[in-house]
Amino acid sequence: MTQLILASQSPRRKTLLQKLGIPFEIQPARINEYSLTTDPTILVKELSLSKAKDIAMNYSNAVVIGADTIVVHNNDILGKPANEQEAVQILARLSGTHHQVYTGVCLQYVDREGRLQEPVLFHEKTKVWFHALSTYLINKYVSSGRPMDKAGAYGIQDDWGAIFVKKIKGDYYNIVGLPLSRCYLELSLLKERYKIELQLSTP
Repeated sequence: MTQLILASQSPRRKTLLQKLGIPFEIQPARINEYSLTTDPTILVKELSLSKAKDIAMNYSNAVVIGADTIVVHNNDILGKPANEQEAVQILARLSGTHHQVYTGVCLQYVDREGRLQEPVLFHEKTKVWFHALSTYLINKYVSSGRPMDKAGAYGIQDDWGAIFVKKIKGDYYNIVGLPLSRCYLELSLLKERYKIELQLSTP
């Protein structure tokens, strides 16, 4: 049976992938995430590819999933806050406006001889509108510590983060960190292309 490996230590991506009912293991990638590109679509695919390849080189007969999520506001890329002060600044910036969430995904298949096949790269974009946030709400959320490991300093699945969002256009799971529907489709196509023994459950 071909192994499925998630190259991420994100508990949110782990939870999302579990929803598909596919057995997998976790091997967090260790890469330098610095990049010169300012194009969000290129950036998230570039980083997801690097993560997947970092893990795939150590395996054979495996499919490695690499993913990267960023928030873009007024053409500026917003990553994870470095500290609480920056988290407050990011949330104040997003307050009462809209932004885009990009998630890039790489599916890297390694055959039985350990040869890396052509990677499957794709991205999804979701538009998010925020309510106007009070200083109290922002500070309360930041003091919980939850924004610190999240791009854009919020998690739509969090108790507080959820009430920030007025509406979205696109894939909800993309905001959380992994576009599930697209992932399942691309895994199915990959399985068929290489005739690999990957256990994909069906609803």
